[in-house]
Amino acid sequence: MKRDWIAVDWGTTNFRAFLMNENRVIARTSAPCGLLTVENTAFAATLHQQLQPWINDVGAVPVLMAGMVGSQQGWQQVPYVPLPAGVQSVLAGIQPVETPWGSQAWITPGVSGQSAWDQPDVMRGEEIQLLGLNALHPAPEHYALLPGTHSKHAQMKNGCITAFSTLMTGELFSVLSEHSLLGRALPPQQEDQRSFLAGVAAAQRPVPFSHLIFAARTRRLSGEIAAEHVHSFLSGLLIGDELSSLPTGQRAWIVGSPSLAARYQLAATVIDISLTTVNGDDCFLQGLALLRSHLQELTS
Repeated sequence: MKRDWIAVDWGTTNFRAFLMNENRVIARTSAPCGLLTVENTAFAATLHQQLQPWINDVGAVPVLMAGMVGSQQGWQQVPYVPLPAGVQSVLAGIQPVETPWGSQAWITPGVSGQSAWDQPDVMRGEEIQLLGLNALHPAPEHYALLPGTHSKHAQMKNGCITAFSTLMTGELFSVLSEHSLLGRALPPQQEDQRSFLAGVAAAQRPVPFSHLIFAARTRRLSGEIAAEHVHSFLSGLLIGDELSSLPTGQRAWIVGSPSLAARYQLAATVIDISLTTVNGDDCFLQGLALLRSHLQELTS
């Protein structure tokens, strides 16, 4: 492989790419051209369109892709690798794809296993962040939260992912705030820390969650929460409920964007858990760079 290469995070709704020189980011780009927007399976053409300025500049450098691009709805289905999953098992599951302009390209697999509640579970993309977390912060064990549309709670031992569970925190917020009675006829929303923390605290009560979320409406009607703070309260409820699944006193890494990680850090002040933040992009790029170095050895 050349020293220059391209890392791609291709999800359901968004596309992000990073032009790399070894482990250093040279440039980055993003676009709302996730899988749902790609028509007639034109993944190669879409990728070329997004990367063409870089290709014109540095040539047909290798491309390593992760995320939903390897799903059934993606460019090419790349089967999940089972738990426990480490660098070698993920590396063994990587599949090549052809590009019309001549770049070597690969798609990484996702990971599958049983959740903490004995349900079948899957991830695509987060496993790269977890491998990167271990590379950046080596330790015999990691407990990590990866917040997002579908948050992941994962455990690692000696660099291998040994368990994980998905919680649909972000998607539930979107559905409830945009498509339910809770979000109907609201004024423009404003961030409010007090309402957010009230939601986090409410989620710690032993109350059916479908009852608790209705409080996003009734607390507004009673005047406890201002109409412009309903989203803050609802966000606190959902994040508080997610964090309540952690063992008391649990120390955990939180791998994500600074803004989202800050919300979880704030929620953790209400609950007896300790969170250490690490940037999700740093972990993603470190994880892909680690896989790239192994691919380089295999293809050289």
